[in-house]
Amino acid sequence: MNRNDLHRSLKDILGVPVTGLTPLRGGSISAAFQATLSDGQCIFVKTSPLSPDMFTAEAHGLQALRSADAIRIPNVLHADEHLLLLEYLPNGPASNRKEFFELFGTQCARLHRRTDASFGFDEDNYIGSTPQKNTARSASWAEFFMTQRMEFQFRLAEQNRLVDSTLRSAFRTLEKNILRIIPYDGEPPALLHGDLWSGNYLILENNVPAIIDPAAYYGHREADIAMTLLFGGFDPAFYRSYHEEYPLADGWEERVEVYKLYHLFNHLNLFGTGYYKQVLETILKVL
Repeated sequence: MNRNDLHRSLKDILGVPVTGLTPLRGGSISAAFQATLSDGQCIFVKTSPLSPDMFTAEAHGLQALRSADAIRIPNVLHADEHLLLLEYLPNGPASNRKEFFELFGTQCARLHRRTDASFGFDEDNYIGSTPQKNTARSASWAEFFMTQRMEFQFRLAEQNRLVDSTLRSAFRTLEKNILRIIPYDGEPPALLHGDLWSGNYLILENNVPAIIDPAAYYGHREADIAMTLLFGGFDPAFYRSYHEEYPLADGWEERVEVYKLYHLFNHLNLFGTGYYKQVLETILKVL
């Protein structure tokens, strides 16, 4: 969509002219802009999705997270196959890193207290640009994680010619041992962000956290914690305050390794063989 078309579309949707359109950095899937309207309001705009349902799926994930009333989530203004319009949340100065991460950890724990009857979500969505299957809901977390997360990514890797006999053998051993690696612990399905890494949180004014770009579903909350740890981890204050608000069960430090595998497989599928070694080493680590 060129700028003239975008200006016209925004005016038609919002009912007021756009007086400024500033490209924003950071998005690798869609083009993003800060749009200034004639009434002085600013909104966040995404264009050019890879799939026609990508923006509506993201909007529904944001609305689910927002309904938990646990952490700041941008309000969805409009979503269709071409555009996603959100409340614009300006970054503020990170005046107190410890204070920010303490509040962030507490609020994520409160988000995870929003539960549902089964694992999954009412619609499929995306993890990055990869489809994420949610609608084959299950009362068993191990079954859901293995079939709807790991096996889906593994089959995709096979289609992408990224699996050799060594990785196939290791994966099949993982599959046979999944109930030992993540045994039933009685925890209810928790509302997850689904892609909780440093690129998907914002620091707002007064050190207030916000989260964006979800791959939301109901899963085991250790899966969200695992993603926070995949690329070096958040500040220790995040984990301390999370544990104070909603303690994790003993052994979570070991179990998060298997949940990292989902995202590592996704990176293998998105970015290629550079992630092969890390995928294989992580499987062997959890066996």
